[in-house]
Amino acid sequence: MLTHLDSQGRANMVDVTDKAVTSREATAEARVRMRPETLAMIQAGGHPKGDVFAVARIAGIQAAKKTSDLIPLCHPLMLTSVKVELEAEGDDCVRIVARCKLAGQTGVEMEALTAASVAALTIYDMCKAVDRGMTIENVRLLEKLGGKSGHYQAGE
Repeated sequence: MLTHLDSQGRANMVDVTDKAVTSREATAEARVRMRPETLAMIQAGGHPKGDVFAVARIAGIQAAKKTSDLIPLCHPLMLTSVKVELEAEGDDCVRIVARCKLAGQTGVEMEALTAASVAALTIYDMCKAVDRGMTIENVRLLEKLGGKSGHYQAGE
């Protein structure tokens, strides 16, 4: 059942008034594929705009907090934790993992997905002058805990 549609099929924000406040957590990932030279430059700290991973981490955290401004039917949430981790994967990829937590009436999947996506977009933005062929791929929910639907974990 699509919860964002009313009985007439119109988009609406889900009413969570009567839902219990529970601990909720979501983890999402994204990958940025690039030329090996681009990743080497990032790792060496040789980017003229500064520390690419640090800027992408902050961008992801800010994005999680702004998710309801970007996704029309998302509830504004009082996040209690947002963590964005970036690491090189092989010689041509950055893996981003975003974790969001709160005690609330609705889940934080969209916040985690937004954080991972915006961190990836930030890497692209900072490095596009040297590598326009970068690709952002495999943006997905890895795990969700809490709420009525319970635990979800993505397969490999």
